[in-house]
Amino acid sequence: MNTIRFDHAGITVRDLDTAAHFFSALGLEIEGRTFVEGEFIDTVTGIPNSRSEILMMRFPEGGAAIELSSFVRPEPEPGSPAPMANEIGIRSVAFEVSDLRSHIDRLAAIGYDLVGGVSEYEGAWRMAYVRGPEGIIVALAEQLR
Repeated sequence: MNTIRFDHAGITVRDLDTAAHFFSALGLEIEGRTFVEGEFIDTVTGIPNSRSEILMMRFPEGGAAIELSSFVRPEPEPGSPAPMANEIGIRSVAFEVSDLRSHIDRLAAIGYDLVGGVSEYEGAWRMAYVRGPEGIIVALAEQLR
């Protein structure tokens, strides 16, 4: 029988340390950090002679991970500096939280603000988008019932 499970989401950034600091504030921990180059990454990415530094982050309880990567070569291509939810591509990385306000306050204290505002959906969820480093949108959702 064929199986499939979600393992990680990959996000390409210029500054791994800044991105790691942001995701650490959400509670993720660094699982490993390394450089990858050679035939494997050239084949998978379709980018010849590439070299990337990879940092894997995961919650202490386990589960899916966030893979942050920064290309050493070739030079990374810039995306939109502040993409909005309607831009083509991955819209956001989402996390369910137990106290939305405390997460928003903690991220604001280190310089990351809301994209819009906090809203409730049918009395079941309270949700907000936070703009992280390099334009990354993180959705935070608190279940209300």
